[in-house]
Amino acid sequence: MELIKLSSLLVIALLADCASALYFHIAEGERKCFIEEIPDDTTVIVNYKVELYDPKSGGFMQTTPGIGMHVEVRDPNDRILLSRVYSLEGMISFTSSTPGEHVICMYSNSTSWFSGSQLRVHLDIQVGEHAVDYANVAPKEKLTELQLRIRQLLDQVHQITKEQAYQRQREERFRQTSESTNQRVLWWSLLQTGVLVIIGYWQMRHLKSFFEAKKLV
Repeated sequence: MELIKLSSLLVIALLADCASALYFHIAEGERKCFIEEIPDDTTVIVNYKVELYDPKSGGFMQTTPGIGMHVEVRDPNDRILLSRVYSLEGMISFTSSTPGEHVICMYSNSTSWFSGSQLRVHLDIQVGEHAVDYANVAPKEKLTELQLRIRQLLDQVHQITKEQAYQRQREERFRQTSESTNQRVLWWSLLQTGVLVIIGYWQMRHLKSFFEAKKLV
C-alpha cells in the first residue's frame, strides 16, 4: 500500500514538473494583482520583464531605460512581505511563513515617462521545487545526473506533501465554519420556535381573560 502511495506521488510529481509563464498589459496608473495559494515555508520566485509600447513600430521595445515596476507581496493575514521598486527586468524571491492566499501586485513606479502608453509585462511565477535552480545545484553538490533527478523528485514529493497538508488545513477550516454555521442556524430556529410558543401562549391567555371579562365563558 505504501509503495502504491509513493508511486502515485511520483507520478503526480512528474506531471507537475512544468512551469507556466504569461504576459499582460497595463496602462498608466493601473495595478495588476495575482493570487497564489502557497503552503508555509515555501520559496517563491517571480521572474519578470517589462516592455514599452512603441507607436512608431506598432510593437513593444525590448529595452526601455528608466522604466521600473513597484512590486508588493501580501500574505493571507494582509501583512506586507515585500514592497519595493525593481528595474525593468529581474527576479523577485520570497519565502512564505503562513499558508494561504498570497497576493502579488505590480504597477509602474512613475507615469512621467509613460505618457498614457501601454506596458507589456512578462511574468513567470515559480513555486516550491520549481524555484530551485537544479543546474547550479548539481556542480555545487557534485551530484550525478541520476542523483540530481532523484533529488528533484524528492523535492517534488516533499512539496506535494506540503500541498496536501495545506489542503487538509483548508478542509478543516471549512468543516469548522460549516459546523459553526449549522449550530447558529439551529439555535436561531430554536429561538424562533420559543418566541412563537411564548406569543401563542400569551395570546391564548389574553383571549381567555377577554372572554371571562365579557362573561362569554
